[in-house]
Amino acid sequence: MPRIAGIDIPDKKKILFSLQYIHGIGPKGAEKILEKTGIDPNRRTHTLGDQELAAISKEIDDGYIVEGALRRQVGQDIQRLKDIHAYRGERHRRSLPCRGQRTRTNARTRKGKKKTVAGKKGVNG
Repeated sequence: MPRIAGIDIPDKKKILFSLQYIHGIGPKGAEKILEKTGIDPNRRTHTLGDQELAAISKEIDDGYIVEGALRRQVGQDIQRLKDIHAYRGERHRRSLPCRGQRTRTNARTRKGKKKTVAGKKGVNG
């Protein structure tokens, strides 16, 4: 497996899709990197030479925050929101949706498995 910017990427796939295995590089970012380095997006990763891999790696290092640094930055941003008691920070703290979605129904991914609350057994009186 070739290593780009210190990350192993699949070698049988096209380089356009292999680059997207790096955390922080999506479809548009991968296109832009290949355009700047002048590499055909349809080439397979294992067909690239060392110079081409080095050019891609240099382009990523110069223009993108990826992997550990990106995860650390996102974590610090969320922690800052929690520290200043922003609304979004409070939503993160309670593991609820932060972007305005409804929570009366749905939101199961954030809230976890359903906790059933017993209703009233009937009216006595």
